[in-house]
Amino acid sequence: MSEERVQRFKKLLKKSPSNPLVYYSLANEYFKLNRYEETIKTIQDYLKLKDDEGAAYRILGHCYTELGMSDSAKDAYEKGIQAASRHGHPDMAEEFRDYLESLDI
Repeated sequence: MSEERVQRFKKLLKKSPSNPLVYYSLANEYFKLNRYEETIKTIQDYLKLKDDEGAAYRILGHCYTELGMSDSAKDAYEKGIQAASRHGHPDMAEEFRDYLESLDI
């Protein structure tokens, strides 16, 4: 089912290439399929269009962690802390701090 959704969001993206929600939705589908490189690229495209409140950085951090790219994961979580704090999401910021601590093991 997710591959079908990937194709659906790709078609939507061709129709609405400046719609951040389509990028985010496509990235989520890639993530569910463990297609981490494609997830990262799509989230980066999304972030060029939208000031995310933090959730996109969670996805980025998880992708980088899965790919063994701990420095990039740390950077994503740090940016996530900033975004979550900026948008008034202290619980999300704390979640990202926990992820950072787990990367320091």
